Amino acid sequence: MTLLQLSLLVLAAPAVMSAAYLLWLTLLSGAPRPPRASSRKVRFDVIVPAHDEAAGIARTVGSLRRVDWPSDRYRILVVADNCSDATAAIARAAGAIALERHDEAHRGKGYALDYGFARSRADGVSDAVVVVDADAEVSPNLLEAFAARIETGADAVQAHYGVRNPDASWRTRLMAVAKGSFHIVRSRARERMKVSCGVRGNGWCVTHALLQRVPYRAFSLTEDLEYGIELALAGTRVAYADEAHADADMVSGEATARKQRARWEQGRFELVRSRTLPLLRAALRGCSGVCLDLALDLLVLPLSYVALNIVLLAVAAAGASAYSPAGRPWLLVAAGCGAALVAYVLRGWQLSGTGLRGLADLVRAPWFLVWKLVVVLRSRKSDRWVRTTRE
Repeated sequence: MTLLQLSLLVLAAPAVMSAAYLLWLTLLSGAPRPPRASSRKVRFDVIVPAHDEAAGIARTVGSLRRVDWPSDRYRILVVADNCSDATAAIARAAGAIALERHDEAHRGKGYALDYGFARSRADGVSDAVVVVDADAEVSPNLLEAFAARIETGADAVQAHYGVRNPDASWRTRLMAVAKGSFHIVRSRARERMKVSCGVRGNGWCVTHALLQRVPYRAFSLTEDLEYGIELALAGTRVAYADEAHADADMVSGEATARKQRARWEQGRFELVRSRTLPLLRAALRGCSGVCLDLALDLLVLPLSYVALNIVLLAVAAAGASAYSPAGRPWLLVAAGCGAALVAYVLRGWQLSGTGLRGLADLVRAPWFLVWKLVVVLRSRKSDRWVRTTRE
């Protein structure tokens, strides 16, 4: 094998692996069959971590109070975490139980959740806890979807995490398309394969029995993904509730989006570094499809990197083809990878509900991907939690 062929092979390997994985998920993304109705006996504590959310916490609590579930079988617990505003008072006035936490040394969503989980466990009145972000609105069937799966043996469930404000800007519509791909397409396929859809941070549920077996100790920048991986390593998969959703606001301004994106990407790369090998070892040792799939999910980098990889492969193959016919087959490989990526994105758009405006906004996707790469390259490493500015 010539040096040219070897170089193209090295460039093509991650592109082919990523494209094949995404295409497989796309082909399996048909709507799953919902479970039969629950007996409506499961008791829930809905935990809402909140830091200076006075402007919107009443809306979130109001959404949770409209959930179609017996009122004596669920509570709303707002954890007012290191707040300097009236979040706690407004939450109480809206009908929630407000828990005030003050600990400047341990800040962030993970610590707030740990505090709320501990209070729920100490009170002993619920079978499971549900996590909903402080800027979210939930579907009325959220607790029914969780209960139906808990009664059939699930210990952890994730509802669809959608975008509440897709029409705020082209950026939020692209986020809705991205969540259609990353959340709906992947989660539906994983549910079909009976592996774990993971924890997505908003709209997820775990039983107290599971929390006792796998205590919540996720305090990183991506605490949701971290805990989902810990569950997988402990042998538990997260089921997917496709028929229910928790939608949160996405930022539309460039400055805030840049800071948020840098945190997300940094947290994800840290998980790739620290969790990929443990997941692969667990997959091989226990023949675990759940761990293997989550390892593949970490190895398949965010879409911007996959797209850049395919573009570089196409450019290199085109250059090689100009000098030798041996480079031409690699052009077909790049074209096939690109087609798989397009199919994955278009399926996400179809499921996003953004319509023709969302399709038109995909024209901006190349610029959006370049922007993401620039943000990551310019960002400084930090493990400090920073609240996303609400709009």
